[in-house]
Amino acid sequence: MFLDKKVKDLMIPITKYVVISPDTTLQETILEMREVYCEVVAGKCTEAGHRTGLVMADGKLVGIVDFQSIMRALMPEIAGKLSDKLAALGISIAFAEADAHDHDAAKAGFKERVLQNAKAKVGDIMLKLKGQIESDAEIMKALKLMHKNKVTVLPVFEGDKVVGVLRDSDLFLATANILTE
Repeated sequence: MFLDKKVKDLMIPITKYVVISPDTTLQETILEMREVYCEVVAGKCTEAGHRTGLVMADGKLVGIVDFQSIMRALMPEIAGKLSDKLAALGISIAFAEADAHDHDAAKAGFKERVLQNAKAKVGDIMLKLKGQIESDAEIMKALKLMHKNKVTVLPVFEGDKVVGVLRDSDLFLATANILTE
């Protein structure tokens, strides 16, 4: 039964998850995440893959990177805060107020922006951790923690060691399985 399950019964083991260092470039991260997100060998891509990666330094979990944080870093002028947008375009607020919409950086296309910003380091854009859970915790505790912290993934620990990740999609699929029993 679902409520009797433990986090370890649903988690993705750390060995099957993207783990990167803060010094890894976005380009390297994106390519590694694509490997687990898509069935690259089979030539198809589904949304069953992992949408996040764990950032580890010296054996310690220091952050999380997800698709949204990557896209904000690649396209800060579109997805970031106003200050990020202006900095990405290389202009000041005064310059922006002068309506300099024809600035060269503002005209750069998607490909140019991706190539330019893919050199950034994951440590500069990673998200702060918002909770973690023990592998032997009850599923309801994980659900409550995800809801409280407004997160879609929880790093799973055994003591001080990261052993996996619990995703909201894993909880959703477990819920769906209950309804098909």
